[in-house]
Amino acid sequence: MNSIIPTLKQNTEEQSPRNRPAWYQPLFSPEHGVYVVLLVSFLTGAAAAQQWNWETTLALIGAFCGFQAEHPLRLQLKQRRSLKLRFLVWGGFYGGIALAIALYLALTGSPHSRFALLGIYLGAIAALITDGISVWMRSQKSILNELITFAAVCLCAPFAYTVTTGEFSAVALGLWVTNTLFFSSTIFTVKLRKSPKDEQSLAETATKAWIYHAILPLIVAGLYGFGLVSPLTTTAMGVVLLKFGLIVWQQDWYRTAPIKFIAMLETFSALLFLGIVCVSVLPAHLPITL
Repeated sequence: MNSIIPTLKQNTEEQSPRNRPAWYQPLFSPEHGVYVVLLVSFLTGAAAAQQWNWETTLALIGAFCGFQAEHPLRLQLKQRRSLKLRFLVWGGFYGGIALAIALYLALTGSPHSRFALLGIYLGAIAALITDGISVWMRSQKSILNELITFAAVCLCAPFAYTVTTGEFSAVALGLWVTNTLFFSSTIFTVKLRKSPKDEQSLAETATKAWIYHAILPLIVAGLYGFGLVSPLTTTAMGVVLLKFGLIVWQQDWYRTAPIKFIAMLETFSALLFLGIVCVSVLPAHLPITL
């Protein structure tokens, strides 16, 4: 999974046996940027629900564990023919918690929410299987696979909304698409930063980025036209266009700047997006059910 905030990664499977962590030591995904995607998407869905109850908290734990289960699965698939106890244990631990919470929320929810949650679960499972196949085929860095992955993580928005309200609505669907469009932009900008230094490869990467950001406003206009997002919500997409404009304007700086500055840029834009979307869906007062 491509992180929107680049991080230094330590591949435990490449460590020597002496330095390799014991099987019982916790295993967490190093993809810090995806934590931001997950949290922002979830909070937009909770904001649209206009309340926070204990089912919302349970859903957040389940979403977090579901994301964490993907990391040991990836590491195990990269091992090819050897099995690593640590990957199996922690993949099963996170996956078991996520599955238990998912089943509980589906079984205790309303019939309408149960049907919507089934669709969300199937979408997440399909994305996980697709990602696993991509890792096995060593094509996990492809644009298509990363788009699917971001779309799966952004399912946290309708997940939070459905679990909290007990129903699914056009608002939840609009938030899912909006979050996916916003965060998928980073796939192209990060590839622009990491693209090979030859002019042809750089031009091809830049062309894909331009095409995506040119189509994005048209999709957002369609969402508004179908009543899936409010006018204020559409303005949140201006954040990603401004960020892309800044990157194009300062492309040399963007490709050579230290990672911490890129992380600050991505984090700030994500928080600004979150703030605008939350304001666009929240009432004047937010009821909280303990």
